[in-house]
Amino acid sequence: MSDDSLPPLREVIARFGLSAKKSLGQNFLFDLNLTRRIARAAAPLDGYTIIEVGPGPGGLTRALLMEGATRLVAIERDDRAIAALQEVASAYPGRLTVVAGDALEADFAALAGGPAKIVANLPYNIATQLLTGWLTEDIWPPWFASLTLMFQKEVAERIVASPGGKDYGRLSVLAQYRCTAKKLFDVNRSAFTPPPKVTSSIVQLVPRAMPAPACDLRVLERVTQAAFGQRRKMLRSSLKSLVQEPERLLAAAQIDPELRAEQVPVEGFARMADLL
Repeated sequence: MSDDSLPPLREVIARFGLSAKKSLGQNFLFDLNLTRRIARAAAPLDGYTIIEVGPGPGGLTRALLMEGATRLVAIERDDRAIAALQEVASAYPGRLTVVAGDALEADFAALAGGPAKIVANLPYNIATQLLTGWLTEDIWPPWFASLTLMFQKEVAERIVASPGGKDYGRLSVLAQYRCTAKKLFDVNRSAFTPPPKVTSSIVQLVPRAMPAPACDLRVLERVTQAAFGQRRKMLRSSLKSLVQEPERLLAAAQIDPELRAEQVPVEGFARMADLL
């Protein structure tokens, strides 16, 4: 599957003046063993539209094509990277579509046009915003079959956190209510150019066909906002901003009113949202 006619990434970056921009949250991956490991984690790639956000010079893009992606859509807002990505597209005729634009404004379902997977080393400054958008799709199960994404490690820990710890919060509840979420592996800061100040992690999320118990997602978000907004308080106090008599709601949801938000499992929040 590999195409050896492509020049090394460092050469591409020098030729196109692609120094990483902090304003775009860019950190480039050069290690082909690592990018191919990420691509393999999302397998199978064939039979899906693979969407990549923020490909930059195309390190992960190349790996996805080498590992068998037959239809890859790469969304990139940095004009400097477009020409470099077009070279990759030429090396893999008919398999890579480069979309110049802002991922925060993209119509992902339309770009996918069918079964899709998202695989991306997300720009750090918009990573959580993008994930939240995908997790709050109105139609569920959604248009994507899986998300294999790189985050700062602290964000990854929040996504997969279990109840009871400081990392468990609103993002944990939202992600785990709608998907199964697992952290696959960490990526050392030395793997990037320039090296970020933090370790990164690869997380994979697979949508649940029927999140249970069923509830209105907007109500679930309001419940978690109230509960975690004052996470040091007991639920009987923190939920007063949401309902007049929190004890009645908590009793109906079979939740101890003296618990704090971080002690309540995902299903508990969903039960409260359903009752509301």
